[in-house]
Amino acid sequence: MPHITVQMYPGRSDETKLMLAQKLAEAASEALGRGIEHFSVSVEDIPQEEWKEKVYDAAADPQNRTVFVRPGYKL
Repeated sequence: MPHITVQMYPGRSDETKLMLAQKLAEAASEALGRGIEHFSVSVEDIPQEEWKEKVYDAAADPQNRTVFVRPGYKL
């Protein structure tokens, strides 16, 4: 059962987060050929001052083999 986690800065409404989660679940369902009922999505708000340590450093690390799309920005 795939689970998708989205990490982003705080400030978006629950309605926006729900819309994003639904679209991600739909896209994953289509890409993997599984029913949408097999997917779950969470959204984590990460404060800007914690972003580099909690998210960016791991996502930008070329040795991190779990990240398939790396950030296109530098910190």
